[in-house]
Amino acid sequence: MAFEGLTSRLQNVFGKLKGKGKVTEEDVNEAMREVRLALLEADVNFKVVKQFISTVKEKAVGQEVMKSFTPAMVIIDIVNKELTELMGGTQSKLEKSNRPPTVIMMVGLQGAGKTTTTGKLAKLLQKQNHKPLLVAGDIYRPAAIKQLQTLGEQLKVPVFSLGDQVSPVEIARQGIELAKKDHHDYVLIDTAGRLHIDENLMDELKQIRETVKPDEILLVVDSMTGQDAVNVAESFHAQMELTGVVLTKLDGDTRGGAAISVKAVTGCPIKFAAMGEKLDALEPFHPERMASRILGMGDMLTLIEKAQSSIDEDKAKELERKMRKAEFTFEDFLEQMEQVKKLGPLDQIMDMMPGMGKMKGMKNLNVDDKQMARVVAIVKSMTTEEKQHPEILNASRRKRLAAGSGTSIQEVNRLIKQFDEMKKMMKQFSGMMNNKQMKKKMKKGMNFPFG
Repeated sequence: MAFEGLTSRLQNVFGKLKGKGKVTEEDVNEAMREVRLALLEADVNFKVVKQFISTVKEKAVGQEVMKSFTPAMVIIDIVNKELTELMGGTQSKLEKSNRPPTVIMMVGLQGAGKTTTTGKLAKLLQKQNHKPLLVAGDIYRPAAIKQLQTLGEQLKVPVFSLGDQVSPVEIARQGIELAKKDHHDYVLIDTAGRLHIDENLMDELKQIRETVKPDEILLVVDSMTGQDAVNVAESFHAQMELTGVVLTKLDGDTRGGAAISVKAVTGCPIKFAAMGEKLDALEPFHPERMASRILGMGDMLTLIEKAQSSIDEDKAKELERKMRKAEFTFEDFLEQMEQVKKLGPLDQIMDMMPGMGKMKGMKNLNVDDKQMARVVAIVKSMTTEEKQHPEILNASRRKRLAAGSGTSIQEVNRLIKQFDEMKKMMKQFSGMMNNKQMKKKMKKGMNFPFG
């Protein structure tokens, strides 16, 4: 998760505040000094940090906060709300044309992941029962057209191309004509990027914009470049009048400051965030959910949505029954790993669950094919009794499992620890598919306890 370092520091700051029965103005000032440093280290824009701290401090030293029975929680709530506002307040959805097709122009520098993101957005639109058309408008980068065509084949989405000898303006124009003829309701135009912003690039993009009059101009930026991402967004917005930003690589080992700064600096909303390399790893950007993740409070709404779209409901109900009756076995563990694998990387799922980030054992369990094969081998080496009653797995039994599965005792021990932690995780997880009341409450703003 991009904000792991920032989340950890903020939790420490607010943990200290919660330890105090009474919070003074000096306590608030000290906490805000630490928050300021944490944000700056996360590569959040300096001016944005200054304004943010000033606003929070002003609200946090008010009489109603100081006299509250839980001043620390009130201050955390203020930070949460201000962080949400900083990133746009509410979700900014894609525009939709009154007369199809809706035209989306994808722009950005070379290397930001623009072509791949175009494919990911097509996949997201497909899931919503739309019929997108991809248009190969990058005629300069070697293999850009081929890359888009490969993505189109994977998604079963048609790709319009006129090769690399026709002007991108004409390609875009003819692409939209084809979309009208074939009744596509969305057109995604992949445009050329450069290693840096230059006049030729901008002139060509402006010509495409004037010709096709897109409903959306989305800038794709690499969030791992930190402040550079914000500077790129500012430059593009000044010349292209962007309608939205897509942040890529937000799952990487990055400080994540771009996500917090870009809306405040450019006034342009973040519409999507790419949380991985797979084609379905593009999420609509929800400022309130991202603020909650940054503060370590999880993001249960996104997790519920992922679960409802990916997990077998009958199996989920059966799991819920087993969790209630404490019948969760190693066979269930295997089945759950297969189900969880559909949701995406486990560390991202755990970041969405309040308090689960502290379960370090689970962080090391990557649900990839190699790991799954080792887990399956260990579980298949167990007797029926061992699968159903893991508490009987003593040292000699563990040694036998390691030998029988071709793994090490350390791997067996790790799996048993992860099984125990998966049980705890599944207790939170079970039943969420049917829990409409919970979802309603959360939409009204129900917060989970901090840290």
